[in-house]
Amino acid sequence: MRGLISALLTVIVALVGGQSAPYRWNNVQIVGAGFVDGIVFHPNRKGVCYARTDIGGAYKWSPAHRRWEPILDWVPYKNLNWMGVESIALDPNDPEKLYVACGTYTNPTTPDGVILRSDNRGRTFQATNVPFKFGGNENGRGNGERMAVDPNDGRILLLGTRHDGLWRSTDGAKSWSRVDSFPWPAPSPSGSSGIVVVAFDPATGHRGSPTRTIYAAVSTSEGPSLFRSSNAGTTWQAIEGQPTGLMPTHMVMASDGTIYITYGDSPGPSRMKSGAVWKLDTHSERWTDITPDRPGGDRRFGYAAVSVQRDQPRTLIVSTFFHPVGEQIYRSRDAGESWEPVIGGKDTYDNSGAPYVNRVGIHWLFDIEIDPFNPNHAIFTTGYGGHETFNLTDADRKLPVKWKIMSKGIEESVALSLVSPFEGAPLISGIGDYGGFVHWDLNRPTPAGNFVNPHFSNTDGIAVADAASNIIVRVGRASGFDVRSNIGYSNDFGRTWKPGTAPAAGAMAGSIALSPDGRTWIWAIRGGAYLSRDHAASWTACAGLPAGLRVVADHLDSNRFYALDLFAGKLYRSQDGGVTFAPLDLTLQGGLPTSRQGRGDGRGGQDQLYVTPGRRQDLWIAAFDGLHHSTNDGTSFAKIPSVQELHALGFGKPAPDSTYPALYLVGTVGGVRGIFRSDDAAAHWTRINDDAHQWGLVLQITGDSNRYGRVYVGVHGRGVLYGDPSAN
Repeated sequence: MRGLISALLTVIVALVGGQSAPYRWNNVQIVGAGFVDGIVFHPNRKGVCYARTDIGGAYKWSPAHRRWEPILDWVPYKNLNWMGVESIALDPNDPEKLYVACGTYTNPTTPDGVILRSDNRGRTFQATNVPFKFGGNENGRGNGERMAVDPNDGRILLLGTRHDGLWRSTDGAKSWSRVDSFPWPAPSPSGSSGIVVVAFDPATGHRGSPTRTIYAAVSTSEGPSLFRSSNAGTTWQAIEGQPTGLMPTHMVMASDGTIYITYGDSPGPSRMKSGAVWKLDTHSERWTDITPDRPGGDRRFGYAAVSVQRDQPRTLIVSTFFHPVGEQIYRSRDAGESWEPVIGGKDTYDNSGAPYVNRVGIHWLFDIEIDPFNPNHAIFTTGYGGHETFNLTDADRKLPVKWKIMSKGIEESVALSLVSPFEGAPLISGIGDYGGFVHWDLNRPTPAGNFVNPHFSNTDGIAVADAASNIIVRVGRASGFDVRSNIGYSNDFGRTWKPGTAPAAGAMAGSIALSPDGRTWIWAIRGGAYLSRDHAASWTACAGLPAGLRVVADHLDSNRFYALDLFAGKLYRSQDGGVTFAPLDLTLQGGLPTSRQGRGDGRGGQDQLYVTPGRRQDLWIAAFDGLHHSTNDGTSFAKIPSVQELHALGFGKPAPDSTYPALYLVGTVGGVRGIFRSDDAAAHWTRINDDAHQWGLVLQITGDSNRYGRVYVGVHGRGVLYGDPSAN
């Protein structure tokens, strides 16, 4: 499959007057910042372990480097749906084999899923398209592995889907057929996530022949949810005596034949109000309720995950979900007859590997796994990555179990805004869910953690005053523990923050623009644009500007601001510091766009207006279908012929032999898709990424204001990356 087997550091591509340049790429260190919803240890090979995420691809553990390494960075934009991983399966008898079920959504507009298979632990892949969809970022994404390899015959795989039943492969995932005999149950009122776990009983077969007994758990609370086949998957029956009224979330089979299942009243990560833990003795067919802490009354929670110690089948751990006093982990050494809590007080957590977690708290604890080769080592996953311990068995002696961040190498944030100031930190990021960071050191997590005072969930806009970089303003959505303000500002390069007042009730998100001297702020929200000249103590509405337009500031003249309504064909200019705006009819070479083609995939940067740093009356329009340039203050725009499609645009320090800022672009240039740099105002372009570094969907891009060639890209689910020319 073209583009999948690529280990090249450079790809020479003929462009319009340019070629590619080798770049080194590294993640800006945030660590985690997204939902790691599954951990898969190889049962028979020490050190082989994988992690899956809901929107950020998959990772493998590197024992040599003691960190996680991404294995899907090669995924191109056209296959961005593959970055949501539904399930991972390993061949118990061949540690080189890896299978990954990819697909982010099951809605009608999303493409069908794909099964990726590797014979070398994820260094290269081959792909099989399948006629159904996966929901890697949908409810139930934290449920236990839906895909499994027959431990007695590695050619056979079973795969449970959300809406399309059970599927089987007999040729190592190269082709798939539906198992029509599998009884598909009625949907649950709270929503089913389909077949959530498939498990083979290895004792019911021998090497080279299919395993006879197989179990499949279905996310349903209406009737039976656990089914068994005793003839290698030919026919299936519901197991008698099983609990009903709750949905399985995870299931594991111990080496003595006991099956342990956690249940909730929803698939999660939607809220659970009830749950339980049960075990099935597959020899006696006896079911036993072993719930360690029973929900009831105002104590509403469920159970998310279970794991069994490989060499001690009566030793297991389970985790709660939405527990009212914080998520709990319980451990049993007698097959669930008695339990001890594992999680202790805050002093048992070392969050130094990702300091922002100190403010987050454990949430979405949806998988927990005991290392099959080290009973002291266990991992649990969360919405920010997860924790691990190396002294789990100390719980047997009532000693504290110590946990530390396990997510080094995993970067799953979604960048919403990136700014590189002329002074201060090299980069400031606005991200989804965890607010954003001032990155003083790109290679270490920010010691101060994420933004506070106010704390945001999403930071939608950040602006820095060009001539007064100590002044930074951010807007977003207030969340968490401190002041409830949707705007915050700093007068000391982002070291400390203060909240501002809102210009109107419910004002949030939108965009923020600062004059070069930092005295004028314009906050554009859905209801209109507002002006403040007293650090957000008071606001006045900008006159003459339609609601919903993003406002941008001139980089030299503190009295000049601009706004663009591309599809209405209007450019709005202010020459009085944003007090009033006057419209100008747009003149674009080739005419105005007629539709918002391609929108709706979450891209950032398109259909936007940019003012060139350090230049007067020099404007750019970044539309989805191309790039347009004006050198006469917007009176007319010329289209750059080499740019066919544009997803994001940014500026950086000029090349040593140039006075014009370097341009950085995500899109298609000269018929080639990639990330590009131009050192001569878009006359020529150089591709600076390669086929091994595509990351699915890139949302943001900006160059470094003080270092030529350095570029920052914000990826949908792979964090923020920075690239430097390899020669540097």
